[in-house]
Amino acid sequence: MTSDALAVAATPTSRPPALSAGARRRLGTGLGLGLATLYLSVLVLIPLAAVIWRSRQDGWSAFWADVTTPEAWSTMKLTVLASLGVAAVNVVMGTLIAWVLVRDKFRGQRIVDVLIDLPFALPTIVAGLVLLALYGPDSPIGVSLAYSRPGVVLALLFVTLPFVVRTVQPVLHELDVEMEEAASSLGASRLTTFRRIVLPNLTPAILAGAGLSFARAISEYGSTVLISGNIPFKTQVASVHIYGQIENDNTTGAAAVATVLLLVSLVVLFAISMIQRWAVRHD
Repeated sequence: MTSDALAVAATPTSRPPALSAGARRRLGTGLGLGLATLYLSVLVLIPLAAVIWRSRQDGWSAFWADVTTPEAWSTMKLTVLASLGVAAVNVVMGTLIAWVLVRDKFRGQRIVDVLIDLPFALPTIVAGLVLLALYGPDSPIGVSLAYSRPGVVLALLFVTLPFVVRTVQPVLHELDVEMEEAASSLGASRLTTFRRIVLPNLTPAILAGAGLSFARAISEYGSTVLISGNIPFKTQVASVHIYGQIENDNTTGAAAVATVLLLVSLVVLFAISMIQRWAVRHD
C-alpha cells in the first residue's frame, strides 16, 4: 500500500454537519405545518371543494335555478334569519349565564355548570325528541311549539347554548377584579363599570361564541327535523331541504343550497373576525 493510500485510510471519515437549533426548529415547524395542512385538506378543504364543484356541475344557470326555487329560497331565508336570532339571544343569555356561574355562588352551581354541556353530549335527534315530548301537541306543561317557527328557534337555542357560555367563562375567570373595584371606588356605577371595563374585555370571546352559535345553527338537522314538522314554506329548514333533495336524487340541487349556506357562514364568520380585531385594537 502506498503512502498516499495509508494517509487516506488514516484520515477519519467526515461527518455531516449537525443541524443548528434554529434549523431543527424550522424543520419541526415545517413538518407540523405540513401534517396540519394535510389533515385539514383531507377532512375539510377537499370535501368542501367537492361540494362546490358538484353544485355547478350543470352550469351557473342551473346553479342559480336550484337556489332560487321558492322552496329552496324559503328554507334558506328561515335558516339564516333564525340562526342570526339565535346568535343574538345567545350573546345576551350566554354572557349572563357565564357571569352568574363565575361571579355568583349558589347551591347547585356545579350541577348547572354540568348541564350547560348537555347539548354537546346529547345526540341532536334525542334533543329533538325531548323537545317534541315537552312542547309538542300533548305537552305536559300546556305549551305547544311543535310545527312552528318558534319551535325551530327553540331547538336551535338548545343545541347552541354552550358556545357563548364556554367562551366567556375563561375570560371572566382571568379578568382582574381589582380594576372593577378601583372604578367603583372612584364613583363609577355598576353599569358604567361593566360597560367601560368588563364588556371590552369580554367582547372578543362573546363574538367568538356568537360565530360558533351561528355556524352550528345554520347547519343543524337532528334537533329540528322532528319539532319543525318539515312543513314547506313554513317550518322547513335548509338542512332538511338538502336531505330531501338527496333523497329525490337531486344531489346537484342539494349541493347548490349547501354552497350558498357555506358562503353565508364564511361571510358572517369573516365579519365577526374583523369586528374582533377592531375590538382588540381599541381595547
